[in-house]
Amino acid sequence: MAKLILTLDGVPLGEYELDKELVTIGRRPSNDIHIDNLAISGNHAVVRTIGKDSFLEDLDSTNGTIVNGKPIKKHILQHGDVIELGKYQLKYVSLDAFTSTSAGVPADDLEKTMIIRPSAMKSAPLDASSTASQSSAKSNLQNTTTIQEATQESAASAAMKAPTSTGGTMLGHIQILNGPNAGRELVLNKTLTTLGKPGVQVAVITRRPQGYFITHVEGANHPIVNGQSVGAQAHELHDHDIIEIAGVKMEFFITQG
Repeated sequence: MAKLILTLDGVPLGEYELDKELVTIGRRPSNDIHIDNLAISGNHAVVRTIGKDSFLEDLDSTNGTIVNGKPIKKHILQHGDVIELGKYQLKYVSLDAFTSTSAGVPADDLEKTMIIRPSAMKSAPLDASSTASQSSAKSNLQNTTTIQEATQESAASAAMKAPTSTGGTMLGHIQILNGPNAGRELVLNKTLTTLGKPGVQVAVITRRPQGYFITHVEGANHPIVNGQSVGAQAHELHDHDIIEIAGVKMEFFITQG
């Protein structure tokens, strides 16, 4: 569970739990977080929560939305983030950040965001005799789609492993089917994996006890699974589904751990 703490000039004005999928922010009284100030647009921003992960989206507001001093359109919220709306501030507090692992390490220290370039993904061995070829391949890979993994490593992470019919654990994978990275593979062993190209099309794959789900985050077009748009809601993935995001086709498949 997480919440937003609203303040003005350091004075607390209210706390709002993110206990539903959509929490709206704006000047209109119908918003979940109502800020009656002319600097705030009628429908200013929205927070979408999927499982334990929350995404902030600016709704084309007049004065924009700032997180930690930087203007954003869409942003994955992390514990301690400060959202600025005019003179008002909303601090994002993840209650999970105050829990500890069995080793005594605060969960907040483990919830980091890792940028994984395709060069870090599994691939067939390259020809060791050609250093120039390796350098060229690395350059091409760094210009392709960025894959982010927002991890949540804690003692509870083991509970995210869904059981298979044979009593083992289910582990999802993504294999790139086209483009310079064709054949590359990514293991979906984290709670949240972000796929796509920021500013073009972005989607997230979340790992839940029930399985893996893909959800649209950014872009005019929704992700395509087996030739069909998944729409705005979370879509459950099945073994050997074909996903297309930002022109990149990939196969989702499951192995037993």
